[in-house]
Amino acid sequence: MTQNVVTRALARLGIAWASAVACLMVLAMPALAGDRALLEMIGYSRDSHYLAFEEYGIQDGSGFAYSSIYVVDLSEDNWVVGTPIRQQADDETTPLTAVRAEARTKADPALKTLGIDAPAQMLALIGDGVPDAKGDSLHFGLPRFGPGEVEGDYTLTLTSKETAAMTPCVAWFGAKALGYRLRVSDGNSEREAHMDDVLPRSRGCPVAYRLYGVLAPWVDDPLPHAVALISVYAQGF
Repeated sequence: MTQNVVTRALARLGIAWASAVACLMVLAMPALAGDRALLEMIGYSRDSHYLAFEEYGIQDGSGFAYSSIYVVDLSEDNWVVGTPIRQQADDETTPLTAVRAEARTKADPALKTLGIDAPAQMLALIGDGVPDAKGDSLHFGLPRFGPGEVEGDYTLTLTSKETAAMTPCVAWFGAKALGYRLRVSDGNSEREAHMDDVLPRSRGCPVAYRLYGVLAPWVDDPLPHAVALISVYAQGF
C-alpha cells in the first residue's frame, strides 16, 4: 500500500488589482499516515521580487529529519539558481532542530545577497485542520482596520484534471497524476492564473489539491506580489 507524502511546489497566478499577484503551492495533511511537511515562510526581499520559504518534517519510512529551503523569483516564476537548498539527517537520532539550523546556515548567503529580510503577512487562510472546507475556492481582500473589513473583492477557484507528468505515475501507482487549474476573479471578470501542462518531477504524483491561503509582503501595496498557497496531496514515500 502506498502512502501520501507532503511537499512544496510553486506556480504563478496573476490578479488584476494595481498589478499582478503570484501563486505558491504547498502540500497538506495526507488521508493516511505519511509525511506532512510543515511550512515556514522566511519572507520577501525588500523589493518583493523574491520569496523564500522552508518545508521541513520527518520523512515517512526512514524517520529522518529534513529541511528544504526554496527561493523563488516571482517575476520569472522559477527557483533561484542554486536552490532549493536541502538538508537531511543520516539517521533517526539527529533532531529536526539541528537539521533546520544547518539548512538555514547554508541558505543564509543567498538570502543575504537577495535582501530577503522583509516579513510576509497572511491575508487569508483555510488551515489543514478545517475539516469541512473543500478548499476549491477562497474569497479574500486586503485587510483594513475594522473587524472583517477588506479592500478589494477577489476569489480564487481551483480545479484539477489528469495531467502528464515526468514521474511514471501509472507504472508506479496505477493512476495518472492530477494537475491543477487556478482561476482568479475580481468580482467583474475572471482570468486563468495557472494551468498545468506536464508536471515537473519535483511534483511527483499528486492525487488532490486544496487551496490553503493567500500570502503577501508587509508593504503599502502588497497584492502585486501576493502568492496563493495550495496544498498538494501526492502518492509515494
